[in-house]
Amino acid sequence: MAVEFTINGRQVSFAGDASMPLLWYLRDHAQLTGTKFGCGIGACGACTVHVDSAATRSCITPLTAIAGKHITTIEGLARGETLHPVQRAWIEEDVPQCGYCQAGQILAAVDLLKRKPNPGVEDINAITNLCRCGTYPRIRKAIARAATLMKEEQQS
Repeated sequence: MAVEFTINGRQVSFAGDASMPLLWYLRDHAQLTGTKFGCGIGACGACTVHVDSAATRSCITPLTAIAGKHITTIEGLARGETLHPVQRAWIEEDVPQCGYCQAGQILAAVDLLKRKPNPGVEDINAITNLCRCGTYPRIRKAIARAATLMKEEQQS
């Protein structure tokens, strides 16, 4: 039986192994390679995507768990040529070093800001995505900047 779901606004149906992790569907079948494989056990967050707007570790999420749901990957975050405020803040704060974890970091930050539009230091520090390069100070700064950008967008 096929698993049907939506990725970045596009309806898809997959009739293969429904126990396959979402990460491998995204990378190997949908050719959306912005989502990265990190640890394979949901610990590092490099594979973070949104499932029905909630940050989710795709390496441990089987396709059966996303039937009928909406998936957003880093490729679907921008609206056309307009970057999401978190993406803009990432650029303005020059966050990436190697860049491998950044898609997952960005999607985790978007989720945080959706839940807590005015995050405190403790809220930002509670994000559990890992960065091997240690760009945490720039990540924190970018999340705070993104919160400001999002407020400005809402006021205009």
